Amino acid sequence: MITLNNGVKMPPLGMGVFRMTEDEVRSALPAALEAGYRLIDTAALYGNERAVGEVIAASGIPRDELFVTTKAWYRDFGYDAVMRAFENSLGRLGLGHVDLYLLHQPFNDYYGAWRALENLYKQGAVHAIGVSNFPPERYLDLVIHNQVVPAVNQCEVHPLYQRQDLLEITKGHGTVLQAWAPLAQGRAEVHDEPVLHEIAQRHGKSVAQIMLRWLLQRGIPLVVKSTHASRLRENRDLCDIELTDEEMSAVSALDRHRPNAGMTHQDPRLLEYLHSKYRN
Repeated sequence: MITLNNGVKMPPLGMGVFRMTEDEVRSALPAALEAGYRLIDTAALYGNERAVGEVIAASGIPRDELFVTTKAWYRDFGYDAVMRAFENSLGRLGLGHVDLYLLHQPFNDYYGAWRALENLYKQGAVHAIGVSNFPPERYLDLVIHNQVVPAVNQCEVHPLYQRQDLLEITKGHGTVLQAWAPLAQGRAEVHDEPVLHEIAQRHGKSVAQIMLRWLLQRGIPLVVKSTHASRLRENRDLCDIELTDEEMSAVSALDRHRPNAGMTHQDPRLLEYLHSKYRN
């Protein structure tokens, strides 16, 4: 378990439901729970919070054994808007509280939104609060000018986009850097990398398992996504792998400093893309 800066315990590996339909969630999430996943990561933007809540209710797993993350979309930022967005998410999930509530993007009135999260945290409606996709300068600006330091900053991190600068600054302020897209969203450039294949063969594991283990050994918890039960089980089968210092360094040498989309969150084109693609 990962201990967050307020003492809350978070599983190091979770199941994400990004781009899953509600029917896919109803099929894949029970398989993930059966495989042992206890962290479930969703968001208002995904449009599947209701299905996540249905699966949780039907699972029979005690609520205190689950860690549920959801996120407020940037179009709902601002104090009052986020308070309403949270109540809507909580209602769709059918839960009494959320374990981790994140600001999904570093845009719009995220200062007003963060004050709302601080209030929800003080009320006990959320057990921890954090951000997602915040680059170093916006993350640090938020830390310096607010009362509660984010418990988590969830960002794209994988061998081709390692975010060492972000890891150092978040760790220095007590925030956990959590990886989304830890497998580079299937990007062939990394999955075909000979170095990873050599290490995988040496350990009798898949390239994906080596990528995930590399992150965990860096102290980076992660969220994986799959609709296949066998892949879900494989992604959790990491306890018997221990990469050597040489192997860790070999993977670290693969960094291309480039996100999958080709645009960082400091690039105005990314906001233009999000604003046109997600209009609601």
